[in-house]
Amino acid sequence: MSTVPPEAEAEILAELRRLRARVPQLTGALAASADGFVLAQDSAAAEAEAVAALTAAALGVAQRLSDSTGQGAFRELLVRGADGYVATYAAGVAAVLTLTAEPRVNVGRLHLEARRSSLRIAELIEHTLARRGSGGGTA
Repeated sequence: MSTVPPEAEAEILAELRRLRARVPQLTGALAASADGFVLAQDSAAAEAEAVAALTAAALGVAQRLSDSTGQGAFRELLVRGADGYVATYAAGVAAVLTLTAEPRVNVGRLHLEARRSSLRIAELIEHTLARRGSGGGTA
């Protein structure tokens, strides 16, 4: 279930596809609301809703950990497993970008490109919310 209008979803999906083109070792890309709803996905995985919900849970823990240790607002979370990486990046305050990657991914490149994409996704969502708030969009 998407919480953004179809045109914004299409723009977010296009950004996910550009990101995957820039980082070929990505195996999946998902933009979700901070409360766990899928906004757009570019992945063969059928479990996008489950990943979005798990991301929301991990986000809550990461936010509390970052805050309680005095590290400021949440920015990103990286999990390294035996078979690859899962990385989550804040996309403004309302959304997150979650990526899965092969174990051979260049983590520095992953961070660089994902940070750029998360900023773009945040801009797209904020623009959509601003249009809704001003009455300029359709619900």
